[in-house]
Amino acid sequence: MRAVLSLVISSFFCLMGGTSESFAQKRVALVMGNSGYQHAAKLPNPINDANAVSIMLESAGFEVVELRNDLTNLEMRRTLRDFSERARESDMAVVLYAGHGIEVDGTNFLIPTDAKLDRDIDVEDEAISLDRVMKMIEPARKLRLVILDACRDNPFIKTMKRTMASRSVGRGLAKVEPTMSDMLIAFAAKPGSTAADGESDHSPFTTALLQHAAQPGLDLRFVFGRIRDEVMKSTNNRQEPTVYGSLGGTAVSLVPGATGAETNSAATAVPQAARPDETAPSAWRDYELASEINTKDVWDAYLATHKTGFYANLARGRRAKLLVGVVPTDSSAKAATAVDKPVEPAVKVASAPAAQPAVERTRTIVAREREPKRAPPIVKTKRVKEKTKRVAHRSRGGDGGTVSRHCGSIRGAVGWATAAGLDNGVGLIARARRFCGG
Repeated sequence: MRAVLSLVISSFFCLMGGTSESFAQKRVALVMGNSGYQHAAKLPNPINDANAVSIMLESAGFEVVELRNDLTNLEMRRTLRDFSERARESDMAVVLYAGHGIEVDGTNFLIPTDAKLDRDIDVEDEAISLDRVMKMIEPARKLRLVILDACRDNPFIKTMKRTMASRSVGRGLAKVEPTMSDMLIAFAAKPGSTAADGESDHSPFTTALLQHAAQPGLDLRFVFGRIRDEVMKSTNNRQEPTVYGSLGGTAVSLVPGATGAETNSAATAVPQAARPDETAPSAWRDYELASEINTKDVWDAYLATHKTGFYANLARGRRAKLLVGVVPTDSSAKAATAVDKPVEPAVKVASAPAAQPAVERTRTIVAREREPKRAPPIVKTKRVKEKTKRVAHRSRGGDGGTVSRHCGSIRGAVGWATAAGLDNGVGLIARARRFCGG
């Protein structure tokens, strides 16, 4: 028992020694992507870039990764305000923004989706300054990192009215000088130049960031150096990322790995031939090829080859999107058809009994309606017969027996009235004779 306990304790301390950085540091991140601009042309890739980077940071073990897309001015300000509380309690705070950015009079601004920017003085009200972003992450204890893939062409520069001749509206972003130590500001392009949005699923800058930033234990200075080389290569030297700020002598990495001298030696000992874009096969290159096709079968084949690692996690996320119907494939359509087929007999069987009561109820109603229709002719016929009898009765002078009893008296009275000359032209005698005869 003691031997087992000693083994467990020693294993625990070995584990703690190898990953002490991951246990010691609390890392939080805010990722924002603005694509759907209301008063400018929409950008296809910022949301894709933000989604991929958030998955990368989650895979890297960040305690909090807040992903927000297509933010308005008010939403963006509230998001930064809330994130500042998380940064206050963290060792490492990272903010990444992808979308439109603008420089006015030497100050850099991030543009929300509802900004109009009719005049140059509107930018302070309708956009978010980079200075505000830097202040929000200032409380972090060890590292404050801002990554801006926001140097795209300014869509408002041609329509924006100038209220002051001395106010300048630049192309791209302006140079910054962080006043705090252990703070890095990474631009996708150098000051005064623009960054490409990209022709694939991600911008050239984000593509390089995903390729290099997830390497465990790699110091950030090497990460952004390799990102610079990769972007310049992919854009034929038209775009050059730039980093401002400074770090101390201790290696700082987004993904924890080996510590101390091992980290520095591992970072410097990586030969050029071992870079992901120059090795075949590689997880990153296969991931890019699979992204171009983007079907469930391709992602299954990718995961069969690359079962673990950062890009395997990205592939599982892309495959999960296809399964929920974001981009339906032929295989998913066949599966849906196969599921629907056995349901058809059940629907028919269930509908048949429901039709019988309706027919029976209809017959009952018809039968009830026929009965009152027969009654009126019978009643009417009886009334006609009774009327005929009454007419016939009247034509015979009423009750035959009564007439026979009184005709003798009537004849006597007629005889007496005739003898006395009482007719007076009234015709009573004639009527009595006609009635009783004689």
